[in-house]
Amino acid sequence: MAYTINRTDGTIVATITDGTINTSTSLTLFGKSYSGFGELLNEDLVKLLENSASTSAPTAPLRGELWFDTNVNQLKVYDGTQFEPTGGAQASTSAPTSPTVGDLWLNSTDDQVFVYTGDTRSHQATAGWELIGPVFSAGQTRSGWVIETLASSGGNKVVASMYAGDSRVAILSKETFTPSVTQTGFAEIKAGMTLNSTLGAVFDGTNTQASNIDVSGTTNASATVIAGGNFMRADANDTTTGSVTVDNDTGIIVGDSQELSISVSSNDVTIAQRSQDKDLKFTVNDGGVTKTPLQLTGADGGIDITGDVTITGNLSISGSYDKSSVDVSTYVDAFIGLNEGNASNVDGGLIVEQNGGAEARLFYDTSEGHWAAGLSSGSYSQIIRDADAVADGDANKAKVLKTTAGGNVKVTSATLGAVGSAITTAQTSSTSVPTIGQVSAYGAFWNGSEKYVSTSNPTGSDGNDGDIWFVREA
Repeated sequence: MAYTINRTDGTIVATITDGTINTSTSLTLFGKSYSGFGELLNEDLVKLLENSASTSAPTAPLRGELWFDTNVNQLKVYDGTQFEPTGGAQASTSAPTSPTVGDLWLNSTDDQVFVYTGDTRSHQATAGWELIGPVFSAGQTRSGWVIETLASSGGNKVVASMYAGDSRVAILSKETFTPSVTQTGFAEIKAGMTLNSTLGAVFDGTNTQASNIDVSGTTNASATVIAGGNFMRADANDTTTGSVTVDNDTGIIVGDSQELSISVSSNDVTIAQRSQDKDLKFTVNDGGVTKTPLQLTGADGGIDITGDVTITGNLSISGSYDKSSVDVSTYVDAFIGLNEGNASNVDGGLIVEQNGGAEARLFYDTSEGHWAAGLSSGSYSQIIRDADAVADGDANKAKVLKTTAGGNVKVTSATLGAVGSAITTAQTSSTSVPTIGQVSAYGAFWNGSEKYVSTSNPTGSDGNDGDIWFVREA
């Protein structure tokens, strides 16, 4: 009677007639009364023990059958289509064909493990296979984040190290510490991210916020990447070789109490001392001595100028001039100009103030065409020029007299006050003007008598030798 061999699920594998064998599977199956079955049976048992260990898979496997692949020294199970690794990843230089979701594959070239997801996304190097790790291939050497433990005097510290091409570029730590074992480029590890100092590693790109800037360098990487040392500091004295532009009307404010400001309004520039009753001073270094030639005083709103003043152009004063010093002012210029630029001619000159009294003035009277002087409380008198005086008082009456070229004065008449006694013949020296008045008295008397000068000639008995004889025409 033939044997019917069934699978676990009840399906028939083979029907074996008496005295025959069946080789439709990886094992040899025997019919009833087969002669010499012992050797084949023992070989079947050996195959089961070694899971058909071979470089090639069994030719007629059943689903669930085990095979030890001696090529990769891996136990595999037949899934009805192909043999899949029973545990770990299938090692090969290329991705396995006809994989099942969840299969592992060790890329023996790159030493990386993949899992088959069946999801063929664009980021996958091999369609359907998702990289488990490591993130770097064998040829790339260690790259990416690696969790490490570093020794320190305060105990071991767990850190995350960032590698690129097997070089540690940065260390991420939750605390600051100093490694007790030398770590190249990391003398001290800060809380947060610490970069390798030997690589000149920097953060490059766009950052919205930073707490510090390295000012040790001044070499710019480009026109848009500026070294920290080229930025002006707000906490210390600094210098710039470029121009500083404040592109707003508020301008510049200086001082711990914001005393000085430079601002703009409607294109007008204002330099302001903003502290009450305080001064705005302009100083210079004169031979090593600091001097203040110009000072705007806050207490009275005045301007104090110390030193010589040179004005190129016109000086216009709308208020009064106050010379408080008792010193006499001197001028190198030969002339002082007054009334320049006025549309019409007006009187001009000097005014001397008198305490509690009238002003004393010396000025040019435009309407009269001459210089005049006097007090403002009275009238002003003309100041006589040589051209205003005449030598002939008889022909030019009401004029000021001067002597002729010969030293004479000519008038129509002269009135002299009578003084003392008459001049005698013995008085031959020069006599003062008051004494000349005696001529009037002398001409009124003859020889001491009471006879006045008359139109008639004196008689022989009148007078003495040496007397002057005056005849008045009728």
